[in-house]
Amino acid sequence: MLVIYNAKLVDKNICQKGFVVCKNKKIAKVEFNDGEKPSLSLLEEFLNGEHEVENSSDQNSSCKNSSIKNSQIEFFDANGKTLMPAFIDMHAHFRYPGQEQKEDLSSGLAAAKNGGFGTLVLMPNTNPVISSVEQAKQVMNEAAQKGMSNIFQTVSITKNFEGQDVLHLNEINKNDIPVITEDGHDVLSASVMLDAMKIAAQKQVVVSCHSEDPTLANLARTYRQKALALMEKYNIPAWGSNIDKSKIPQEDFDEIKNNLSTANEILRVAEDVCTYRNLELANIAKCKVHIAHVSTTQSIECVRRAKMRGINCTCEITPHHLALDGTNEPEIFALVNPPLRSQNDCNELIRALKDGTADVIATDHAPHTTQDKVNGAPGFTGSETAFAVCNTVLVKQENFSLSELSNLMSAKPAEILELNKGLLKCDYDADFVLVDENEQWQVNSQNFFSKGKATPFNNKTLTGKVLKLFVGGKEV
Repeated sequence: MLVIYNAKLVDKNICQKGFVVCKNKKIAKVEFNDGEKPSLSLLEEFLNGEHEVENSSDQNSSCKNSSIKNSQIEFFDANGKTLMPAFIDMHAHFRYPGQEQKEDLSSGLAAAKNGGFGTLVLMPNTNPVISSVEQAKQVMNEAAQKGMSNIFQTVSITKNFEGQDVLHLNEINKNDIPVITEDGHDVLSASVMLDAMKIAAQKQVVVSCHSEDPTLANLARTYRQKALALMEKYNIPAWGSNIDKSKIPQEDFDEIKNNLSTANEILRVAEDVCTYRNLELANIAKCKVHIAHVSTTQSIECVRRAKMRGINCTCEITPHHLALDGTNEPEIFALVNPPLRSQNDCNELIRALKDGTADVIATDHAPHTTQDKVNGAPGFTGSETAFAVCNTVLVKQENFSLSELSNLMSAKPAEILELNKGLLKCDYDADFVLVDENEQWQVNSQNFFSKGKATPFNNKTLTGKVLKLFVGGKEV
């Protein structure tokens, strides 16, 4: 049994000092007090009386006289810090199998621990592409043996990302594979996507959509490549670091920015077109659809209208899309799909998180080697900065409550995935994150546990630090 006391308890419904009792990997009790350590007599109803008291010298005199004998309890003093349900990431890349130079299960899980994530949904754009239940279970079994965070491995919508065959989806079940996705790109054929969504509706699994017209994405890539050639020439990194403009001819500098801006505008249309398409297809198929990493004003408005029409849809927003203005330097050089957008888009995404149009925060944790980023690979390492970025922007700057942030990072993703997690409530899974919501720290990506060191938040000062992660009632 684990008792975490002297904590500020925060979930979507509560914000009060107290303690939690964990037994058999579940929350057995949530109690509010002024921070004092609970006595054994108070915990008596949760003990089975079959084990030895641990650290008995640490017990107060009332414990020594308790009627409970030979009971094993581990007490953890939170020292007044904030205990929340562990975060749940609906969108992460561990690059396993086949791309271990970018990330592997051990480094990915270590990064998840450092970021406070007790559960993660992993994308299938690996090598080979994960297109079968057997492949997915193999990854999940290997991760489970490490005894850290829980993972769900998604399966690709089309076999091997080839865009045509969806028959493998008939083998999945929602208990093992709650989400399918073609993340990294979208399914080009609307008819193939509709077939997949119909199967997903029968299986009651979520279809997570990387909404981006592939033909427009290919067009945008040509402009990015032109920019990257000049960026490499002048050693401009593709993750948004500050640069010395004095060493770059103005003509070349303008050409880089113009090409990136053109690519971003093409990708804006690509996202908006396919967000609408995927929502309409989901409406026909009557499936549960989740729109990944929404980044534009138009796309979030499309989701808002779809919800008003009763379409069974949810969506996610990443920390980098709500925090960074991609029209300014140096963020315009930080390459990610979808691209970083304008401040107006950021404001609309924040409004959508506030009014419930946007459902969850998801990291899109996408680690790359340094050389891959130099070559223009899109994506950032995100697990280890997610809470701090969201706490800084949403809670400290935009006046969200910490309970609202807990809903976005824990309760709502648990609800979408139909997990018994995300709340500090009896009989829920005993997955917690302990944070200092007021600690300021400067990001140094070289200290990341992830193999990927590319982040546009490097050297930025953020507020909110993850201290501990507990999964199944045990510190990991």
